[in-house]
Amino acid sequence: MPELPEVETSRRGIEPHLVGNIIQYAEVRNSRLRWPVSEQIMALSDKPVISVQRRAKYLLLELTEGWIIIHLGMSGSLRILSNELPPGKHDHIDLVMADGKVLRYTDPRRFGAWLWSDNLDECSVLSHLGPEPLSDLFDGEYLYTLSRNKKMRVKPWLMDNKVVVGVGNIYANEALFVAHILPERPVHTLTQQEAHLLASTIKQILCRSIEQGGTTLKDFLQSDGKPGYFAQELFVYGKKGECCPVCGEKIECVKLGQRSTFFCRQCQY
Repeated sequence: MPELPEVETSRRGIEPHLVGNIIQYAEVRNSRLRWPVSEQIMALSDKPVISVQRRAKYLLLELTEGWIIIHLGMSGSLRILSNELPPGKHDHIDLVMADGKVLRYTDPRRFGAWLWSDNLDECSVLSHLGPEPLSDLFDGEYLYTLSRNKKMRVKPWLMDNKVVVGVGNIYANEALFVAHILPERPVHTLTQQEAHLLASTIKQILCRSIEQGGTTLKDFLQSDGKPGYFAQELFVYGKKGECCPVCGEKIECVKLGQRSTFFCRQCQY
């Protein structure tokens, strides 16, 4: 599933082509995504794009009368293409722009979403979200204060969007490894020093992944069709049975919160 770095990479890739441009119309070839494509999107006509923003794993296209909210789901990607390039089997939506280009949405599994909101403050899919991990609101003191009296395991806790948004499975595994924290530990056992280290590590890893265009494991592509290259820098994710890059012990894998969790029991504690 595309996580925060992949969504931010997509945002940065499409922003220069959309802002200041005009959506002539939307061509929706398949409206049956995770939720039906909003009728307001299908009826778009001659609407200028004011900004392209991101909240958690949602892309937000600001128009004069409202917002297009895009979630890439499990396998979605966005590309900027010539309007003359014919769509493929899984190319479900085009935003046809005035300059002859299209923003094309591809989603083989159709778990993504294209929704409309007149007012983001009243948007139900955004209302429950915690702070952005790259913002000043997210720091070690915030994590430490929130962790008191919490008995759940630290790795599923980090993936709770009410705690912090966008720290998905890949980056939770990597951050805990770099911070030397065992993912099975109860949250309340984090020390203040560990909470500060974890917060800064999360920021560093997410920023590095964004620099590398995200992580491509299966489906994700950047807006120019290239994969994300952070997969080449992963320490533990997907490496069960391989040698730890630090100590040489075998990397283990367990299920926490129904998600595969990779760690080194020698380096993390």
